[in-house]
Amino acid sequence: MNEIIVLTGISISGFLLGIFFFGGLWFTVSNGLLSKSPALWFTISLLVRVTAVVTGFYYLSNGHWERLMACLFGFVIARIAVTKWTRQPSDKANQREHKM
Repeated sequence: MNEIIVLTGISISGFLLGIFFFGGLWFTVSNGLLSKSPALWFTISLLVRVTAVVTGFYYLSNGHWERLMACLFGFVIARIAVTKWTRQPSDKANQREHKM
C-alpha cells in the first residue's frame, strides 16, 4: 500500500516535470521566433529544460526502475495534456472536421 502512494506521488511529480518541459517548449517557440536572437532562446531553453527534467528523473527514481517508469508515465500524460491545452482555435476546428 505504501509503495502505491509513493508511485502515485512520483507520477504526479513526473506530470509536473512534463508540464515544465513542454510548457517551456511552447513558450520558447511562441516567443523565440519573434526575438532578435532565436538561436540563443532555443539553446538556453533546451539546456534548462533538459537539465531540470533529467535531474528530476534521477532524484525521483532513486535507483528504482519502477519509480522511473511512474515518473515517465506522468511525463507522457503531461505531454498529451499540454498538446491539447496549447492548440490554436483553428487547429481544434480542423480536428472536429476530420472526425466527421
